[in-house]
Amino acid sequence: MKYLEKHPLLVIVIGVIGISMSGILVRYSQAPSAVTAAYRLLWTVLLMTPVVLGKSVHRKELCAVKHRTALLCCVSGVALAFHFALWFESLYQTSVASSTAIVCTEVIWVALGYCFFMKGKIGVRAAAAIAVTVAGSLLIAFSDASTGGGGHLFGDILSLLAAIAVAIYTLIEKEVRKTTSTTIYTYLVYVSCSAVLVVMIFIQGESLTGYGMNSVIVGVLLAFFSTILGHSIFSWCLRYLSPAFVSASKLCEPVVASVFAAFLFDEIPAALQVVGGVIILGGVIGYSRIEEEEDVS
Repeated sequence: MKYLEKHPLLVIVIGVIGISMSGILVRYSQAPSAVTAAYRLLWTVLLMTPVVLGKSVHRKELCAVKHRTALLCCVSGVALAFHFALWFESLYQTSVASSTAIVCTEVIWVALGYCFFMKGKIGVRAAAAIAVTVAGSLLIAFSDASTGGGGHLFGDILSLLAAIAVAIYTLIEKEVRKTTSTTIYTYLVYVSCSAVLVVMIFIQGESLTGYGMNSVIVGVLLAFFSTILGHSIFSWCLRYLSPAFVSASKLCEPVVASVFAAFLFDEIPAALQVVGGVIILGGVIGYSRIEEEEDVS
């Protein structure tokens, strides 16, 4: 552990690879999107439970959670469930490159939500960065509509909705994390998220089982690599690296995922997709830097 504390950049690399594997692993699941998402969250909860219940400090905090906090965690879990269900389905409908690039617009929707619902302010430069990001998304949509057909465009829309859903999750996290630790917040959210996904499966008339061991293994790998060795690692790195650097590192996901997809699925992005992806990443990076400078959020 001390070695990792001295070399946090190595940990960042592991985290980037972990989250980049998410879009790839989903393609190998034979289960419906909501089922794959449920497998991921159920395994995540299973892996986290011994950690949460095994330490007295976590048990005490869990028992002391207020009703308002628990309610916010449940709402956050609902938003996260829709994020996973929508994004996983988008990965079946459009390319990995398009889907991961568009879902990275989360930070933009967080900014807009912060402005409209939490009485925040967005400066002129920040608004310009948001406009640039939207322009990049439109380029990808235009490229997919003209070359990939309506199915790809539908996948882009699902990815955009997934970005909005995870932005709601992030906005709630900003509020709840003022009084709650990351461990307890994520645990409560993951529990509620997995419950919502299970209900969603039954509403759709699907079964939670019967898709073969391959889909179960994909769920385990998603939980371990993409959640624990992915998103959780970035939270850990915030102790040693600046939030701006950690946020920028996450933006490597579309690039790494696209490289994986090119080799594994022979998905070579079209020129407009590449241009749109670069514009999106540029807009998000620009916004992140402006946010840090102007204390937008």
